[in-house]
Amino acid sequence: MSGGLFAVVIAAAVVLAGAALILLAYLGMRAQQDRRLQRRVVGEQVIQDEFSGERGDAMKLLARGGQRIEKLAEEEGETDRLLSQAGWRGPQARLLFYAFRGGMLVLAVLLAALLWAFGEGFKPGVLPLYAFALLALGFLVPIWVLRGAATRRAARMSREVPLFIHLLVLLFEAGLSTRQAFASLVREGRGVLPELGREFEAVLRQLEAGGDIADVLRNLGSSLNVPDLEGVLGVLRQVDKYGGEIREPLMEALAVLEERRGLDMREKVNLVSGRMTVVMVLFFFPALLIFVAGPAVVSILRAMADVAAK
Repeated sequence: MSGGLFAVVIAAAVVLAGAALILLAYLGMRAQQDRRLQRRVVGEQVIQDEFSGERGDAMKLLARGGQRIEKLAEEEGETDRLLSQAGWRGPQARLLFYAFRGGMLVLAVLLAALLWAFGEGFKPGVLPLYAFALLALGFLVPIWVLRGAATRRAARMSREVPLFIHLLVLLFEAGLSTRQAFASLVREGRGVLPELGREFEAVLRQLEAGGDIADVLRNLGSSLNVPDLEGVLGVLRQVDKYGGEIREPLMEALAVLEERRGLDMREKVNLVSGRMTVVMVLFFFPALLIFVAGPAVVSILRAMADVAAK
């Protein structure tokens, strides 16, 4: 098989497999919504289980496959921790991620099989390496996507921490307790704290269910992996446990946070300055040298040409 025809076959396989996965996901979601609606109509209890349902549901079959991959490859629960950090705690979000994970592995196996079947033009030792690379990418791409989502959300939450500290100081100065301050942030601060508001909503539910404030805040700080927020939550735990003035520790934490961000900004500026120096040396300095020394060089060349002509 020629190289052009082989590339066409691989491209067609990728397009068809992607379209099939999208169609299966859409049909699975529609079937799940129809079953829930039917259960509500007939009065049955709707069970929120991300892997329950009939065996014919392709979406949940892929999700169960993705969960099996996680159990085989991970022992410390990295996926659950990253799902929490990315804010994908709901059953539907977890279902979609596990289905994406299973579907990527199915796509990788399909492409590896096509490569093995129609890859006569490759060298014998290269073909297994390509197949292994496809399988490795099918296994690693979902976790890379999840880590990227968790990292971006952690950055957004870190940017919300200074405003969160200011709002806490205002609420505590108004006479509110820690639980009342979280309730006010959830109820009225969702627009200014979109990411932290979602986390505090879960904290408020745990507190209303009887959870201890110190334990709930400790679990929140350890699960999110945002150092700036973890420091503020540590101050809240200490004040809730030992009592005392809350404004001064929070303002000190804010000062430390602003100083750290100032140092980070200076470091970024220094990196940009170094890069701009490289750009100037490579592009601007040669042009400046030609502009300044060009006429003198031309005059010297003309004089030498005149002397040679005589």
